[in-house]
Amino acid sequence: MNIKTIGVVGAGTMGTGIAQVAAMKGYNVILRDIKMEYVESSVTKMAKLLDKSVKKERITEIQKNDALDRITKTDKLEDFKDADLIIEAVLENMDLKKSIFSELNGICKEDTIFATNTSSMSVTEIASASGRPDRFCGIHFFNPVPVMKLVEVIYGMDSSKKTIEMALEFSLSLGKTPVEVKKDSPGFIVNRLLIPYMNEAARLLEEGVASVEDIDTAVKLGLNYPMGPFQMFDFGGIDLSVIISEYFRDEFNDLGYAPQLILKQMIRAGKTGMKCGEGFYKYE
Repeated sequence: MNIKTIGVVGAGTMGTGIAQVAAMKGYNVILRDIKMEYVESSVTKMAKLLDKSVKKERITEIQKNDALDRITKTDKLEDFKDADLIIEAVLENMDLKKSIFSELNGICKEDTIFATNTSSMSVTEIASASGRPDRFCGIHFFNPVPVMKLVEVIYGMDSSKKTIEMALEFSLSLGKTPVEVKKDSPGFIVNRLLIPYMNEAARLLEEGVASVEDIDTAVKLGLNYPMGPFQMFDFGGIDLSVIISEYFRDEFNDLGYAPQLILKQMIRAGKTGMKCGEGFYKYE
């Protein structure tokens, strides 16, 4: 299948990044959210990021403008009727994801490929509501999308070989490095390793073993990680980490994955990370 038009459902951080990268690589992009103001804000953010790339001479003004011109803004799922590939990048809520794909199935072409950008949830379950589980897979990008090279391409139970090959080729066309996740398992590869590690760091803090700053410093200097676990919590959102931990706990039926109490307390205090100005650290 010749992919020319990409539909992106969700104009948050991930959807914005996916749309920007696809438009820069020459794809026509339809970007949708429930309100036009969210979509307008997304494209404004893209323009500012691309302006920085122009100033650093990574791209030209013409390339920036051409990319922005390739983006169609909408608040209607009906505008995806001619898309060749649709990537969903909404909140990590199973019912929401399933309802979106159920509606899209009655709108899109029969050969349109559906993909979810979920970071942890069952691709198979989301696909079950799509009406086309053979033409469904996971294409999981990492934040920030324009910078991070990795893409996890995840098989659903019924994903066809053709669908996976298309997802791999598409990822490569964006300049990314895809890895195949051949079994649909919670968290796939990266988050399956990352979330328990971060949760254990929260346990260390809760037990009073060391401070936030010293745990982050120990990890960065001792493990040579670019960010410490509490910086990661703040960057990705403490609330999202808790959602994923709770999902792991339920899916694996293992209390060892349950989020530490301090993480729940941070959410109750409204301190969810960089997006709200405060998490384990404070931000301007």
